[in-house]
Amino acid sequence: MKVFDFPLDKKNNGRHFYADDYDEEDYIDDEYGSFVDFEEEHRDQARRIRLLALDVDGVLTDGTIYMGNDGEMFKGFNAKDGMGISYALRNGIEVCIITGRTSEIVRRRAAELGITCVREGVRDKAAALAQIAEDYKLELGEIAYIGDDLNDLAPMNICSLSFAPADAADPVLGFCDCVLMHDGGQGAVREAIDLILAAQDKLDYIVNSYLYSGQGDKQ
Repeated sequence: MKVFDFPLDKKNNGRHFYADDYDEEDYIDDEYGSFVDFEEEHRDQARRIRLLALDVDGVLTDGTIYMGNDGEMFKGFNAKDGMGISYALRNGIEVCIITGRTSEIVRRRAAELGITCVREGVRDKAAALAQIAEDYKLELGEIAYIGDDLNDLAPMNICSLSFAPADAADPVLGFCDCVLMHDGGQGAVREAIDLILAAQDKLDYIVNSYLYSGQGDKQ
């Protein structure tokens, strides 16, 4: 059972630790350490993942909401996240967006990347995730979720594998399965995708495919 036992003065840097397992050496800032740790702890879960669900603000973006007189003005998205989403979709991982806000900008970004499942204005994200699982004929054990704040805890609680950006709210950092090394809007989504695809023995093939030609992926 997941519990709120994260040592709140530290960040996981790619691993989920229980408070009584805390060791300063586990928090070494190693850019590649998360891959090793993830493989050790979550490989079996990651190998089953067929769908990745994403929050938007604080996950696909840095969480800043730019508002003008006519409403939301713009959002900033990360091109590396976009590339990761594109090749995830090409390699057996569906990607869905679940957000509490409603935004034409998000719909346009989703369409650009080939994401066809966008749930907006959602109050109960766990219910939305369960419905998506039913729509895609998947078990919750085949779904991963990335969220950054309290309204993401419920979907994290029912999915198989949960991630949080490094700058997520402290309770989310303590609750998720894997804290990513990147902040929201700064490559966190790409990192989670690469962790999943590496566990599924697909990432090396994807990378090597670019040695010979472009793959038509959007960023």
